[in-house]
Amino acid sequence: MIIETQQLRKSFGNKVAVEDLSLTVEAGEVFGFLGPNGAGKSTTIKMLLGLVYPTSGSATLLGKPLGDPSARASVGFLPEHFRFHDWLTATEFMEMHANLCGLSRAEGHQQSAALLDLVGLAPHAARQLGTYSKGMQQRLGLAQAMLGQPALIILDEPTSGLDPVGRRLVRDIIRKLRTEGTTVFINSHLLSEIEVTCDRVAFIKRGRIIHQAPLDELMAGELRLEAKVGPISEAVKAGLARWTPHLRHEGNVLHMTLANEGMVAEVNRYLVEAGVPVYGLQRDRLSLEELFLQIVGEESSA
Repeated sequence: MIIETQQLRKSFGNKVAVEDLSLTVEAGEVFGFLGPNGAGKSTTIKMLLGLVYPTSGSATLLGKPLGDPSARASVGFLPEHFRFHDWLTATEFMEMHANLCGLSRAEGHQQSAALLDLVGLAPHAARQLGTYSKGMQQRLGLAQAMLGQPALIILDEPTSGLDPVGRRLVRDIIRKLRTEGTTVFINSHLLSEIEVTCDRVAFIKRGRIIHQAPLDELMAGELRLEAKVGPISEAVKAGLARWTPHLRHEGNVLHMTLANEGMVAEVNRYLVEAGVPVYGLQRDRLSLEELFLQIVGEESSA
């Protein structure tokens, strides 16, 4: 197991940032860590990296206790709020970090050049970082996180400052890392990016994991149904509660979410037998954003 936490808790005085957090991340998977602002995502990442110590609970990183230097040496990290050395060139920055990773001068030079090319910065390798845009610096941070071929890479909002071309580049790199057996742990607010890159996701709210699931299983579950109907009584609408807890009636359209495909026919049969004219049915899968709002709720903390 690459990451395993049991009832992890972190409080700062009277404020509880993470409470009773238990999760597992397996080798070689791309894992999405999702939650509203203030849910405890950043504090969790800091505990995993040994930057802050848990108040209670237990956890291992790469099979070692949190903070173990040998485990941390095998972790690459791109923080959400990064600040690089404006006076260094990209090559100088990469080779400095390669040295910090313990790579030889020759290996550091080779990996730095290859990674800068991978993130599309080879033509700008001799430029000082102070002249880089935020998106370029973010791609540089991703390259730095891959130095030394770490077993685990933790990415905190890796695409927040990127344009669509940059986001696609990062997606392709994450897929490449997966094929190489690298475990990637991603915290991101861009749920569309999580939807196309992750194997499994966990939802955190108020410091607790409230749901974990393989992404394909999650996305293959609930679907949205819109039924165009004629006059319908409140009693018939109330009867739809046996199939859905989420029902909205606007004009002549019923909007509902269903747990599986088989319920579509059941709902249609129920309406017809109740004497409600059904003029059309339209269904599609819920997006990850819609599932996020259902699981976590629409509240947001600063």
